[in-house]
Amino acid sequence: MLRFIVRRLLWFIPTVLFVTFLVYVAVRVGWDPVQTYSRANPRASEEQIAQYREVNGLYDGLGGYIRGYFEWLWAFVQGPDQWPRSIKGGGEVYPSLRYSLFNTLRLTGTAAVLGIGIGLFFGVVAGKRPGTWIDGIVNTTAFFVGSIPPFVSAVILQLAFAVQLGWLPAAGIYPPGHQGFDPWLMSKHMVLPVFVVAIQTIAGYTRYMRASLLDVSSADYLRTARAKGLSEREVLRRHTIRNSLIPIATVVAIDIGALLGGLIITENIFNYPGMGVFFINAANDGDFPRLMPFLVIITVSVLIFNLLADLSYAYLDPRITLD
Repeated sequence: MLRFIVRRLLWFIPTVLFVTFLVYVAVRVGWDPVQTYSRANPRASEEQIAQYREVNGLYDGLGGYIRGYFEWLWAFVQGPDQWPRSIKGGGEVYPSLRYSLFNTLRLTGTAAVLGIGIGLFFGVVAGKRPGTWIDGIVNTTAFFVGSIPPFVSAVILQLAFAVQLGWLPAAGIYPPGHQGFDPWLMSKHMVLPVFVVAIQTIAGYTRYMRASLLDVSSADYLRTARAKGLSEREVLRRHTIRNSLIPIATVVAIDIGALLGGLIITENIFNYPGMGVFFINAANDGDFPRLMPFLVIITVSVLIFNLLADLSYAYLDPRITLD
């Protein structure tokens, strides 16, 4: 396994370089940072625009893109102090990025633990009794809940629990004007967005786990385990569930890696200051210095969690060897 990890890590670096270069070109072409800077600073002189080009490495042509990318990359790996400053306001990018990332980690981490855990539980409950009324209720509920778009469920929950009942805050992470860290108050503001994300996750993983469990349940090694005298509970715990989790591991890795990029719809509806709001603000401003670190975080997180998924295969199924 060590050789596998080393080999994957060796491929990790060129993969990150290639993908981030494509992202760099896409951002340059899609947002044109020079035009964005000119719109944000209408009184900027030609000298200031030329200086902005030089500082951010915004050269023209394919050779200019390659040169600009490696200049940006060198500044990026040197640390946040060397990152180009934001177009809007000229402030440092890292403080707002760090704040948004930590907020998203709290939201997605809580929602993922609840959603994946509860979803797998209901998937096992339904998969153990295929065709029964329990399976029908669980499967139908998961299908119905999963069909509700997040922006619909978010608005319904806001109207019900924040506007009508007044039990929970409607938006934000703290009330306006609040100072300091208050975990209880922050938890109240997180309830609705966490619930919106969790119910979608529960619905998805319930159906994933049910399908995977049914696919594994007819395998030959389960009949062998029963023939050896193992109880149904032992067969389920030691063989069925464990092997059913192999395809689920891939889905979990992809989902968590993507979630770190932010939940754009949910965070914007609840005005939750996470990576989704950070991205929308940066995209609306065409803010190249803020967009690039955001997209790098998504790229790296997806690659890392895919590696973790591959490693989990060998743990879940001893027949799989990673060489």
